[in-house]
Amino acid sequence: MQQPQSQSTRTRAVLAGITALALSAALAACGSGSKPAADAKAGGNAAAAAPGPPSAAASSAPPADGKVVMPTGPATNLKKDRDTKAGPIMVTTLAGKKSGVTGQVWVWLPPQYNDPKYAKFGFPVLTLYAGGQSNGYNTWTDEKQLPIQEIDAQLSQQQQAHPFIMIMPVQNLTGDEHRSLDCSDIPGQPKMGTWMSQDIPDFVRANFRTLKGPDSWGLMGASSGADCSAKLAMQHPDLYKAAVPIDGDFKSDSTLWKGHEAQQAANSPDKLISTSKADVKMLATAGGGSSYEVNLVKHWVADAVPPTTVEYYEQPGGKHLTSDFGKMIPMALEWLTKNLTGPQSDS
Repeated sequence: MQQPQSQSTRTRAVLAGITALALSAALAACGSGSKPAADAKAGGNAAAAAPGPPSAAASSAPPADGKVVMPTGPATNLKKDRDTKAGPIMVTTLAGKKSGVTGQVWVWLPPQYNDPKYAKFGFPVLTLYAGGQSNGYNTWTDEKQLPIQEIDAQLSQQQQAHPFIMIMPVQNLTGDEHRSLDCSDIPGQPKMGTWMSQDIPDFVRANFRTLKGPDSWGLMGASSGADCSAKLAMQHPDLYKAAVPIDGDFKSDSTLWKGHEAQQAANSPDKLISTSKADVKMLATAGGGSSYEVNLVKHWVADAVPPTTVEYYEQPGGKHLTSDFGKMIPMALEWLTKNLTGPQSDS
């Protein structure tokens, strides 16, 4: 495999720390095992059996100089979507107070979150965006496609990756690709950009133990989700420190932008990359099996200007397929772990 290439050097080297053995072992954690959905009130008895957010009544304000941010509440009612070998994935329908957008959000808590030894720890947060239209689904919740939860649980046990709180929202409100919202506030359309950058972080802070500042908040997405992760990282460095856009084309090209070209350019990652003033780190990947994709991503990486830094990784023989996206999960989690703060406590 190849090492991510720094924007400043743009050289190629051998990828360290990721071996074929680790990759095959991580991917071996894939499996099914879905169970019927069951309601779980945050902080209730069901949530105690299946990891869920603690009761808001039990939360307390952190010290003025503390790192841990306790949940502010009110606790959200979460329903179990399915079980995984690494614990349940929960789901809720979030009505955004700031955006007016209502959409589904899936949540996975790492096993450490409900471990008594970590009761006073805040955890890093990783928001994951799917490819395609992502209306009513997010492929990061599907262990048969992108088994990131099982892989993270295994790697964190091996101390190769942080145990991340994983947040997986929908990206659109319709399956019509001609009405894609581009993770943006398109004039006259639902404010999906505000929902993602304000309402979702507010939901996370209301329900889970997190850490102050952007250094423990990351983004990752594949295909159209890659564009979302790159765009939001550059637009909101106060919220996010690192992002992994997997095989993106870095364009905001919804037909809904017609007549709003200035706003479109302000929300398009291919324009933002050369004007960004965001102090964020990104790892942009391309499938080596497509010369078109390789050239596109390399040119995007080359356009980055400080303080934004972008590394490049090329998957040997990789194609623009979910199965190939999945093969990059261990490497991506290890990269995010190197660039984001892990669980911490104030004691």
